[in-house]
Amino acid sequence: MTSPVILRGPALLDDTCVARHVTVTPHMCGGSSSIFAQLGDWTWETVAAACGTNVYDARTADGLPAYLSFYYFHVRGNAEVHPHGLTFGDELTVTSRAFDFGGESVLTLHRLSKADAALDVLDPVEFFERPRADSLYVQNFNRWVSRGRPGSNEGLVQSSPPDFRHDHLPVLPEQYSPRGICSRARKSGSFHPDGIAGYVSGEEFTTDYDLSVVHDFNGVGLLYFASYFSIVDTALLRLWRELGRTDRDFLARRILDHKIGYFGNADLGARLTVSVRLWRSADVPGDEIADVAVREAGSGRLLAVCAIHLLREEA
Repeated sequence: MTSPVILRGPALLDDTCVARHVTVTPHMCGGSSSIFAQLGDWTWETVAAACGTNVYDARTADGLPAYLSFYYFHVRGNAEVHPHGLTFGDELTVTSRAFDFGGESVLTLHRLSKADAALDVLDPVEFFERPRADSLYVQNFNRWVSRGRPGSNEGLVQSSPPDFRHDHLPVLPEQYSPRGICSRARKSGSFHPDGIAGYVSGEEFTTDYDLSVVHDFNGVGLLYFASYFSIVDTALLRLWRELGRTDRDFLARRILDHKIGYFGNADLGARLTVSVRLWRSADVPGDEIADVAVREAGSGRLLAVCAIHLLREEA
């Protein structure tokens, strides 16, 4: 089979999988949440191409706006290839594939490889069991939602557009489904409620974060999914400084695994409480896992749960 020409936009490898040739530009890299925002954009592009739905202007059967919201965001890297390790001019091939999760949800897998990597349809076995050492992997689980009441970001309800095509998509093997992981994290407020084998519990830190009208909301007035990454990193950086670590050390951290479960949204002017517990490897210096919960201050409503597995350079 002749390989398709990979354009600057997505090209279909089959009716469920797309590929793009990407040059990393300034807005896609660095210590901010920009790379995660870009990954989210690729998810929307993939779903639009595979499902024949205009995800940017989707409507419910009643004509109300429907949003392809992020429910679970999981990035898997390694010491050499990680999300904050990308820089200006890196040439990548991004392969993305959508999977059927019924009429209200969809799951998308991405592989970021070197530009000259072989073009093939992304197999979930590769993602979950046999990842390539030279690639970065991303899993996005999205749900269609709409506002439960006008002008409020609380009480979002599941609601999909009637033209959302999904029956033709492959079904992800049950053992790879994120539903169980998300359900447990939502109930316990942690991805690691029972501790982490081989890691010792360290510092616990809590800080407040006032949502910024300038930085944290998207074009339809919802708390932007990528802002959750920034909010968590802001709390982690504050803990970092409390421990006497440098900002330069923070920027140099290598992210091996980063997962966020999105369980709520918030309105303009809300104050959040972010709690961080730091776990340290008993055997490997600089190997740490940050276990994070984001709640609405006052009500205690859980908005997000996060776990970041990172490596840092030991002084």
